[in-house]
Amino acid sequence: MMNKEETVELVINRNAEQIVAPDAARLPVLVRELSSADRERLLTHFLALDEDDRLLRFGQIVPDHVIENYVRNLNFTNDVVFGVFNSSLQLIGVGHLAYLQAEGDKRTAEFGVSVLESARGRGIGSKLFERAAMRSRNTQVSVLYMHCLSRNKTMMHIARKSGMKIEFAYGEADAYLSLTPADQTSLMAEMLQEQAAVFDYAIKRQAFSASQVFRAFMPTASAA
Repeated sequence: MMNKEETVELVINRNAEQIVAPDAARLPVLVRELSSADRERLLTHFLALDEDDRLLRFGQIVPDHVIENYVRNLNFTNDVVFGVFNSSLQLIGVGHLAYLQAEGDKRTAEFGVSVLESARGRGIGSKLFERAAMRSRNTQVSVLYMHCLSRNKTMMHIARKSGMKIEFAYGEADAYLSLTPADQTSLMAEMLQEQAAVFDYAIKRQAFSASQVFRAFMPTASAA
């Protein structure tokens, strides 16, 4: 049987959890464009990937210092990085859209994605791909390209779901998606999606700050 102090602490803990961690499965997946200000969160995200996930994301099992160098050299001017945040402001999904050198009138971009194991099964990878495809289309990219190991089930699922042309060779796969030119609908859709994601992040940040206040007062409440 709990005493009064333990009951108070349990109630406060539950209140804080309700603010910070609502049922994630019911929440919409909103994708926000990232900037250099998010570099530390990106590093935390990639370092959290285990060896198998690093192999699937980077094509090889990369050590921490390689990931640190990769994040440090991300060019937010030439490329675009997208992210999905949970209620604790942790990056649970990241999509990297890299623009490749144009060949005449043909412009191609390459997409790479990673989702933390705890956040899988919610369609986060697909949402990141959809946002990257929309940005590609709106920036005159005619072909969106993905390269991965053929056993990468997430990437293969995204490729097939999107109707990409897939070529297999030596345990690896190349997938291509031809994009239609941008129009007012695609431009407006991307703007609205970004606004919704920015607003969602602001709400999560306020809720997370409120939970920190709850936790800061927990010792005082327990001692009362």
